Amino acid sequence: MLGRSGFSRNGSFRPENLGQNALHMIGNLCFTIFVIGVLVFTIIAATYEPDDPLFHPSTKITTFLTSTSNATFQSDNTVVRTGEDFMAANQTAFATFINVTDVAEIHEASTDVTSSSGCDADSKGPLDCKDPEVFHLMMKVAIEHFKDIHFYRFGKPAPGPEENTCDMAWRFRPKEGKTAAFYKDYRRFVINRSENCTLSVVSIGDYHSGVNARKKKNKNQKPGFEKTSGRQELGSVSLPVVGETVNDSLPVVESENAFRRGKYLIYVGGGDRCKSMNHYLWSFLCALGEAQYLNRTLVMDLTLCLSSIYTSSNQDEEGKDFRFYFDFEHLKEAASVLDQDQFWKDWNKWQRKDGLSLYLVEDFKVTPMKLSEVKDSLIMRKFGSVEPDNYWYRVCEGETESVVQRPWHLVWKSRRLMDIVSAIASRLNWDYDSVHIVRGEKARNRDLWPNLAQDTSPDSLISTLQDKIEHGRNVYIATNEHDTSFFEPLKEKYSTHFLDDYKDLWDENSEWYSETTKLNNGVPVEFDGYMRVSVDTEVFLRGKKQIETFNDLTNDCKDGTQGKKPVIKEINPYPLFSISLSPFNWNKSQFLARFGSSSFCCSEHRNSNLMRIFISFLICMLFQLKCSPSETSSKL
Repeated sequence: MLGRSGFSRNGSFRPENLGQNALHMIGNLCFTIFVIGVLVFTIIAATYEPDDPLFHPSTKITTFLTSTSNATFQSDNTVVRTGEDFMAANQTAFATFINVTDVAEIHEASTDVTSSSGCDADSKGPLDCKDPEVFHLMMKVAIEHFKDIHFYRFGKPAPGPEENTCDMAWRFRPKEGKTAAFYKDYRRFVINRSENCTLSVVSIGDYHSGVNARKKKNKNQKPGFEKTSGRQELGSVSLPVVGETVNDSLPVVESENAFRRGKYLIYVGGGDRCKSMNHYLWSFLCALGEAQYLNRTLVMDLTLCLSSIYTSSNQDEEGKDFRFYFDFEHLKEAASVLDQDQFWKDWNKWQRKDGLSLYLVEDFKVTPMKLSEVKDSLIMRKFGSVEPDNYWYRVCEGETESVVQRPWHLVWKSRRLMDIVSAIASRLNWDYDSVHIVRGEKARNRDLWPNLAQDTSPDSLISTLQDKIEHGRNVYIATNEHDTSFFEPLKEKYSTHFLDDYKDLWDENSEWYSETTKLNNGVPVEFDGYMRVSVDTEVFLRGKKQIETFNDLTNDCKDGTQGKKPVIKEINPYPLFSISLSPFNWNKSQFLARFGSSSFCCSEHRNSNLMRIFISFLICMLFQLKCSPSETSSKL
C-alpha cells in the first residue's frame, strides 16, 4: 500500500501471539538450563574418583572386612597403605636441591682459605678425605654421575680402607619421586691424584658400599653441605629417611616413679589375630587412636600372626615381629607406646607396692568418651570369642568415629624393607619403567577373567607395550607369575628385571638378614610372602611409567565379571518430554552391543561410557531427534 512504511510487522509479534511466544521462550530457557545441569552432572560423574576405602565410615569398613560372601568386590590381600602414602609431597621444599653450581660456589669461596702448597711433597702420601678440595670433587662428580636423582645433603667424607678411597653419604630423592620421603645412600669413591696434584674420581662403588660414612649423625652435628632453605621449607614435618641406621629397640620406663605416674591402655584377646594385614592395621590404629584420645600409653603386643594368605606354607604363622613390617622407631618417637612383655614385668613388680588399679572393660560399646574420666592406672579392654563383635576396630564405630581419629601418620612401612626397594631402584639408576602383570589363579579362572590369560601372554604384552614403553628401556616386572622365563620374549625389546634378580639383598649375606636375625634373638627370619609383595609393589610404584594389568593390559576387571551381565532397564527417565532419548530407546542387545557388558564392572570404563551415553542423548534432546544407535554414533 502506498504511503505505508516498508517495515512490515511479523505475525509472531502480533499482540495476540505475545503470550504464546513468551511461554515458548520460557520453555526453551528452562530446557537449556536442564541440559546444562545434565552436562555438569555428566562431567562430575565421569571424572569422580572415590576416596580410599580406608577413609570410609567405620561401618562400611566393618562390612568390607567381615564379609564372607562371593561378591565381586572382595577383600584386597595386597600391601596395606600406611602413613607416608597419604602425605602430600611439599614440592616447594623438594625443589630446593643442590646443583653443581652450588658446589662450584663453595669451592671458590674455600679456595682463598685452603692452600695446596704442600702438595708436591705429599703427592704420594695417603689421600686426605677431609680436604675441602676432595669433598667438592666428590660432590660434583656424584651430581654429574647420578642424573636421575636430586641431592639435598652431603655428609663429610670418611677415609676408606685404601689410601686412595673415601666414603661419602648423601640424602636424595628421585627426580620424578611421587612419595613424600628422602633416601640415604653412602658410597666408596676411588680417587686418583696425579703428580701435578690434579684430583680425579676413578670409580664410584655400588649402593651402600661406603660403609664408613654410614654412621648416623648426631642431630647437633653440622652436615658437610646442605641448603638451609630446604630445611626451613620443610619446617617441623617429619618425613621418612630410607637408608638411615634403624634404632627400633624397645622403649623402657625410666623409673618406678615414672611408671606409677603413667596412665596405660591395653587391648587383650579378640578375633583380629591371623587376619589380613589390612584388618590388623585397621584394628591397631583404632587402639592407638583411643590411647591418644585418652592421653594414655598404649601397651602393645609386638608379636604378630601372619595370615596364611602371605605364607609359603599356606598356614597361619605365629611369632612374627611388628618391626619386620613397620617402622617402630618412628612410632615410639611420635607416640607413647610400650611392649606388653616389659609392661607386665614392671606391673607385677610395682602394682601392689604402689597401689596401681585396673579398670576392666568387656563391652566394645563402652565408648572412649565414657572412659575419659577413669582415673585408674590401667584400662584393659578385654574382647570375647564371638566374631565380629570381638574385633578391636568395633570400638571406633558409631558415635566414636567422629571423635577418635585413627593416627595414620604414626605408622610407616619398615625402613629395612624400604631400603631393599631403594637398593633395587638404585641398581636401575632410578631410570626404569614398571609393569604390573597379574597371572596365577586369576589367569586360570576364565569364568571371572575370560581375557586375562591371553592379554598377558608374551605376544600380547609385546604388542601392547610397544606403544607405551620405548624400545630398549629398563622394565621392572612386578608379577605373581613364578616362572619368570615365561616373559623371555620381552627381552628382545626391553631389559627386563624381576624381584628374584635381587635375592642377594635379603639372603644370608645381606644387611637385612643380619639385622632381622639380631632382632629375632638370633633366629633367621624368612623373607615371607607379605615382604615380597610389599617390596615388589613399592619398586613398581617408583617406575617412571607404570603400566597396570587391569587398567592398561586387559579389559577384564580386577575383581572379576562373575559371568553376569548388568541389568539395563528399558525406561524413559524423562516421561514429561515428548522428544525421544535415543540410548533409552535401544533394547538390551543393542545397548550391550554398543557399549559392551564387561566394561561396566570397571569404573574407568564405566566413566567413559557414561560420558558417551549422556552426550549422545543430549545431542538428540537438543535437536529433538529420535536417534538410532548408528545415527547417534555418526553424530558423535
